[in-house]
Amino acid sequence: MRARSVGLLLLLVLSGWGALRAQRPFDTYRGQEYENFALPTDYQQTAEWTRARLRYPSLMMVHPPVRDGYERWTVDYPRSDRHLLQGIRRLTRVDTRSVEQVVDFDYKEDENDVFNWPSMYAVEVGYWNLTDAQAAQMREYLLRGGFFMCDDFHGSIEWANFVATMKRVFPDRNIVDIDNKDAIFHVIYDLDDKYQVPGLQYVYTHSRFEYDGFEAKWRGIYDDKGRLMVAICHNMDLGDAWEHSDNPVYPEPFAALAYRIAVNYWVYDLTH
Repeated sequence: MRARSVGLLLLLVLSGWGALRAQRPFDTYRGQEYENFALPTDYQQTAEWTRARLRYPSLMMVHPPVRDGYERWTVDYPRSDRHLLQGIRRLTRVDTRSVEQVVDFDYKEDENDVFNWPSMYAVEVGYWNLTDAQAAQMREYLLRGGFFMCDDFHGSIEWANFVATMKRVFPDRNIVDIDNKDAIFHVIYDLDDKYQVPGLQYVYTHSRFEYDGFEAKWRGIYDDKGRLMVAICHNMDLGDAWEHSDNPVYPEPFAALAYRIAVNYWVYDLTH
């Protein structure tokens, strides 16, 4: 009996070691706006949770392109990610490190790495263009319990591009408006009074919208049990609000709402 117990314990230890070995190690990438951004002191800390940042292939740009040599997914990276995660540490009891985890749906060394990171975020998805294989892996990721939040895309052209890829992920599921009574708006903060959160451009243009994205849209895709798998923030820029939350020229009410939304969304994911 003792030998059997020791054998089971060894199997569990080896399984856990294997899972940790399968995780993609933390790394940094060239950002659209930031290079050599200082790492928080806890960047190598082992934590229960962190938020993944999706790296994806892009379409040709229909709106002003990113700088040469940079990819669309890196907009706001990593300052936005690290500000947000530091906020999660302060505002909740979620055990997280203060750095993001960059993931792909076709990581060559271990194609299952994405399943180690159950909460995923992406910006500028009006330009993403997943392959059929990546779309299939994303579908599996979400149906197995993963959660995806996207943000910072604006207007009808970027919406159409986003939907074209999302339809390859879920050809049989509709994108719907999230009811204001949904738990995602009430799990920590009651977000009855939501409003459009603009990017830093508001400071210079005094306009909350970009292109023809006049109205903020809170949309999503549900699984068969009513769990929100995909949370879509269209015509707003929460990423900029987190990124510039310590910038005195950026209005505090926008940053405050952006953090409340983030807290609700990630705690919803951890509890549903």
